[in-house]
Amino acid sequence: MKFNTKALALASAILGGLAMLVMGLANLIWGNYGQQFLQTMSSVYPGYHATRSVAEVVVGTVYGAVDGLIAGAVFAWLYNQFAKPGI
Repeated sequence: MKFNTKALALASAILGGLAMLVMGLANLIWGNYGQQFLQTMSSVYPGYHATRSVAEVVVGTVYGAVDGLIAGAVFAWLYNQFAKPGI
C-alpha cells in the first residue's frame, strides 16, 4: 500500500493551518489562551510573533499550512520509499 503524496500533503496543510488559525483566534478572544503554544511557534517560524493581532493570526496560519504541506509530503514520500516491495 502506498500513500497518495499530494493528498496527504494537502490534508496536512489544512490541519496545520487550521491548528494555527484556531489557536490564534482563541488567543485573540480569550487573552492568554494558547500563549505558550504560540510562543513556541514564534521560535520556529521566522517573522511570526506571538502578539495578539489579526495580522499575526494570518501569518501564523500561512506558516502552519506551508509547514503542514511540507511535512505531509515528506512523510508520504518517505513512507512510500520504505513500503516498496522487496525492501
